[in-house]
Amino acid sequence: MTEREFLSIGIAVMTISDTRVLADDKSGQTLVDRIREAGHRLAGRVIVKDDIRAIRAATRKFAADTTVDAIISTGGTGLTGRDVTIEAMRPLFEKEIEGFGVIFHLISFAKIKTSTIQSRATAGLVKGKYVFCLPGSPGACRDGWDEILVHQLDYRHKPCNFVEIMPRLDEGLRRK
Repeated sequence: MTEREFLSIGIAVMTISDTRVLADDKSGQTLVDRIREAGHRLAGRVIVKDDIRAIRAATRKFAADTTVDAIISTGGTGLTGRDVTIEAMRPLFEKEIEGFGVIFHLISFAKIKTSTIQSRATAGLVKGKYVFCLPGSPGACRDGWDEILVHQLDYRHKPCNFVEIMPRLDEGLRRK
């Protein structure tokens, strides 16, 4: 059997925060560094206020960009009043990837025990693009990337991965 070649994809990073700027965005920078180290292209990076309309607008803009294959957000997945990333994203999802949150919590539980229950990490498809919503800490971003996304966004990963099904993600949209 022939080994598959690596396929670089375009990944956009969205930091959801009322207080961060690029200079002190450690979580966003953690993701950017890992995306590049893995050989993928950084297709965009923004900091978006904790505002449902602003989050949806930035997500829609990236989802419409042909250079973007996946969007990773960091922040706004907790339980406080300002944590609105999930409320912003879920209505945009054509399909939710429930297993992402489950696996994220298993990984997180091994490190922070029951405190993982305070995260609402999730993922889904928006306009045929992957959207992954991670908590706002650098540690959570490392866990989400190092333990899940680096593998699932690598075409060589077996037995299956997200990249190999990318050409079929918009089938439902095309049937409408």
